[in-house]
Amino acid sequence: MPESLGYLIAILAVLVGTFFSLVGIIGLVRLPDVYARMHATGKVSTFGVALLTVAAVFTTPLAWSKALLLIALLILAGPVVSHAISSAAYRLGLPMKQALRDDLASHQPARRAPAESSTAPIAAESP
Repeated sequence: MPESLGYLIAILAVLVGTFFSLVGIIGLVRLPDVYARMHATGKVSTFGVALLTVAAVFTTPLAWSKALLLIALLILAGPVVSHAISSAAYRLGLPMKQALRDDLASHQPARRAPAESSTAPIAAESP
């Protein structure tokens, strides 16, 4: 009986984890800009992978300590990575679609135009 309960939990975790992952993929494809896409993929995929890891523990002889460590690292690193990518996109100037407000606009320094000399080809020196 306990073995079949473990497989039942694993099947349920696979189904729910796959659902979360599919919702993240749909959000990546359907949402309009990088910020909304990062929100969809960052939150949903973290829980999808965590549930798939739980399913792997119930069906294979993995140690719970390794699985819990992996899940903890996923939950800690997922939002940090999403924030870093979104922050880099904002600093690059990628626009937001239908933005109601921009709280970071007053904290960003003015953008400088790229120097013309950095894009000009280097002239060959004559002897």
